[in-house]
Amino acid sequence: MASVPVINLRKGHAVRHNNDICVVSDYELKTPPRMASYVQMSVRSITIGKVYNLRMTSNESMESVNLNRDSHEYSYKDGDGYHFMHPETFEDVLLGEDKVKDVKKYLIEGQKYLIVFADEVVAGIELPPSIVMEVTEAPEGVRGDSANNVYKTATMETGLDVQVPLFINRGDKISVKTEDGSYLGRAN
Repeated sequence: MASVPVINLRKGHAVRHNNDICVVSDYELKTPPRMASYVQMSVRSITIGKVYNLRMTSNESMESVNLNRDSHEYSYKDGDGYHFMHPETFEDVLLGEDKVKDVKKYLIEGQKYLIVFADEVVAGIELPPSIVMEVTEAPEGVRGDSANNVYKTATMETGLDVQVPLFINRGDKISVKTEDGSYLGRAN
């Protein structure tokens, strides 16, 4: 593979570190006064899950790894893990708890997600910017509390807790921002 200067890397890029495929999870270019600039970054191994904190000068390079993204439909969860099916080949991809722990509250059966492969090994799941979810639990809004932007905690079908306006009730479908789990609005 090609060597890429660390100054050109960004969050989500795949690199080879210690003969292991890693994904950049945090990246910051620092340029202190009267000193050479350097890159402070964290890379997570996709095979063992270990996080490496690296500090490299801006003129160093790392070996780049190609990432492939392929759409798969979330099918179900069982004792083995989370099952995703390719919509055309019907191939089943099994992901362990370690690969989905950060996104499992956004997994809805029948919903399509992008699975990221690095050298034919699953690197993780990319969520869409927003997901439509159904409210399963929401306390009743108190009358007269609508003078300000008052929010209440509602539980979605996946167990995710979202701060929603008082008018949202059980059974409503809302759009949730996957970046931070915030309420975006009602869904049709």
